[in-house]
Amino acid sequence: MVLLFEAIVFTRYAFSKQSREAVLHQLFLTGIKSLGVITVVAVFTGMILALQTGLELRRFGQEVNIGTAVTVVMLREMGPFMTGLIIAASVGSAIAAQLGTMVVSEEVAALEIMSINPVRFLVMPRLVALAIMMPILTIYTNIIGIVGGAIVGYTQLGVSLTAYFDNATQYAENKELYVGLLKALLFGLIITAVSCHQGFATTEGAVGVGRATRKTVIISFLTILVVGYMVTRLFYK
Repeated sequence: MVLLFEAIVFTRYAFSKQSREAVLHQLFLTGIKSLGVITVVAVFTGMILALQTGLELRRFGQEVNIGTAVTVVMLREMGPFMTGLIIAASVGSAIAAQLGTMVVSEEVAALEIMSINPVRFLVMPRLVALAIMMPILTIYTNIIGIVGGAIVGYTQLGVSLTAYFDNATQYAENKELYVGLLKALLFGLIITAVSCHQGFATTEGAVGVGRATRKTVIISFLTILVVGYMVTRLFYK
């Protein structure tokens, strides 16, 4: 937590001349590099939600309402949740491995000798990138997931695209989107804090780097699950 708060303090320098290039590079790695896997996961998440929900609703002749079900679940829970897991597994593990390698090769110590704060130089750009990109990627995941649900509704459940999107936009509230984006922001902070902490705590050379990477993914997954539940419980009593 101390590491996270210190990095937040340094965010005022995020787009200064010295830090701008590092932040933009991290935005590229976090956002553009992750689009492929996020697209595949998002479309199949929406398709699975639509299929499973639609099959049950069909028993009551209400399959037309799958648009509402898919949209609400994607906005409120599955969009930020799936995005968080993907980013934790790809970006978070990469951050831990990179920082861990720098620690065991004494590059971090060299920064300190040169009076360069490692938190400002290494952690802050990653924090800013994840805080910005997680909500954006979550919106992208939501859109792709809802479209994936529409494809299943039209091809397998006989729900017209007009009826699907009418239900999707008519009954889903803005609150669902805002709660989902709040979760995405929190997940970004969690991934940054866990991955950077594990990276800086690396010992024992290459073995330690592998251990830090594994612990980053496990701790991030578990924390995302718990925090996601707590946020939902807070806003939907």
